Amino acid sequence: MDEDRFNMAVRKFLKHVGVTSQREIEKLARDGQLKGGVLRLRMTLTAEGTPLKHVVEETVRF
Repeated sequence: MDEDRFNMAVRKFLKHVGVTSQREIEKLARDGQLKGGVLRLRMTLTAEGTPLKHVVEETVRF
């Protein structure tokens, strides 16, 4: 395995996830769909054909 190539591919994927996820959350705010001052977020990472299931949860106050 070419570790540098793998590392760069993973970083590119994570950047794409981060950028597009932020845009979707901002879209909720622009559309007036955020209420109550608290947004509970959950991101689940899976990889097809593997047992990977990584969950990240965060509460964002606004």
